[in-house]
Amino acid sequence: MFPQLNFDDIRTQSVYTRQNKVTLEACAHPFDDAGSFSAFVRSLPDILKAKELRDFAAALATARRGGRTCILLMGAHVIKVGLAPIVIDLMERGILTHVALNSAGAIHDSESALFGVTSEDVATNLQDGSFGMWRETGDFINGTLKRARDEDDAGFGEAIGRALIAAEAPHLSYSILAAAVRLNVPVSIHAAIGTDIVHQQPSMDGAVTGEMSFRDFRVLAHSVKDLGEDAVVMNVGSAVILPEIFLKALTVVRNLGYAARGFAAANFDMIQHYRPNMNVVTRPTLGAGRGFVFTGHHEIMLPLLAAMVKERLAEVDNE
Repeated sequence: MFPQLNFDDIRTQSVYTRQNKVTLEACAHPFDDAGSFSAFVRSLPDILKAKELRDFAAALATARRGGRTCILLMGAHVIKVGLAPIVIDLMERGILTHVALNSAGAIHDSESALFGVTSEDVATNLQDGSFGMWRETGDFINGTLKRARDEDDAGFGEAIGRALIAAEAPHLSYSILAAAVRLNVPVSIHAAIGTDIVHQQPSMDGAVTGEMSFRDFRVLAHSVKDLGEDAVVMNVGSAVILPEIFLKALTVVRNLGYAARGFAAANFDMIQHYRPNMNVVTRPTLGAGRGFVFTGHHEIMLPLLAAMVKERLAEVDNE
């Protein structure tokens, strides 16, 4: 028979002396279907991600009340799942002070505003080589960038936003880029050459796209320099490009002597990836600030967050 350890001398302690992570006061409450959204938020448990989402919404509200910087880094999928109106509303309310997108975001934003549709069937169109070969989209974006490069120092995002307004795009109210120009909220587009459908068309000029995107890197850095106590940066749905861009912009401004520390940083995505968590949440807040990580579908999480921020602002205003 194998030897067994004797447990007779194990020391136990009273549960009443223990520090606990969960109390009954923190539990969820059933939501009354006649209740308000505020009542719904209060019905959530004060535990783990529900608590953290409330905390992050409060951080956004604090940033707005204090006039602090709030940067949204977002992948194009945010637009594809119908959330442009949510982003624009947050800009109009002064909650978002900078929006940064990859260049696929510029495509979906422009197509939505100009044509009222976007997001083709890639698998089907890839079969005959027609994927991405949409003349109007390529001519508009590539043509706009070529014309804008020599007009002034505007970057990629501002140039497209201006052009959509000038063209009186039929669905302009759905354009984040046009709203940014209208509201004077900095917007930046960060291209990786070869990643987007407009790069594979005859109208593409790599030197132009590179120059316009580099201008927007400086635009983003100008906003990043103002990150500090009570400021916020959030990444929604960009797994590689924007986390990398943000990390480089942050090191540039710190190299130039700006503190850029103590802010809240969050990553929202359907699957958690290495770069957003390291380059947006963990490394930038090391030693100061607070990081948040939320996993869920954008079409649920972003409207919920936006509503919670507005609810928090209204609650404070009524106190």
